[in-house]
Amino acid sequence: MAYHPEKHHRRSIRVKWYDYSQAGCYFITVCTKNRECLFGEIIDGEMHLNDAGRVVQTMWGQLSERFPHAESGTFVVMPNHIHGIVSIGVGAIRESPLHGKSSSNETARIIQRRNMLLPRIIGYFKMNSAKRINGLRGSHGVPVWQRSYYEHIVCDENDLRHIRQYIVGNPARWAEDEDNPNNPLHRRGDS
Repeated sequence: MAYHPEKHHRRSIRVKWYDYSQAGCYFITVCTKNRECLFGEIIDGEMHLNDAGRVVQTMWGQLSERFPHAESGTFVVMPNHIHGIVSIGVGAIRESPLHGKSSSNETARIIQRRNMLLPRIIGYFKMNSAKRINGLRGSHGVPVWQRSYYEHIVCDENDLRHIRQYIVGNPARWAEDEDNPNNPLHRRGDS
């Protein structure tokens, strides 16, 4: 496939005005590569996980063990994507101390590291769940997830309540979901 700057331009999902080094709560969506239905099926508005779906559910549930200052909240596995809430608490920043004199580039790298916990969490989740799923499928190295993910900074308790309701009700709305390949209105594109 030829490279087209307009089509293949990767935009940052980071909100420029937000300080990602502070404690916060995030609504996350991650889709499978090419929106392939890998995790099971929805029957009568309920998600029925297959082995790959159970791997995803288990990996999400174990995030707090790997990242003690992060808590995985309300979560759902759909046939070709996941929705979940991640809360990052105070104390999650592991900034390296500055030793002696430091250049502005060194300081910038340290500040950048402060802001990277959420991408590390999602990267760890995607990499390790993909390894396990590919082990089940006997397809080592085959991409399971799309390259990026969607994040929404949860603004307040009302926002959090609506997001939780959306996540829990997602399987019941699968027929209308834009990621449902059987929905004639679903979006098409590369991931």
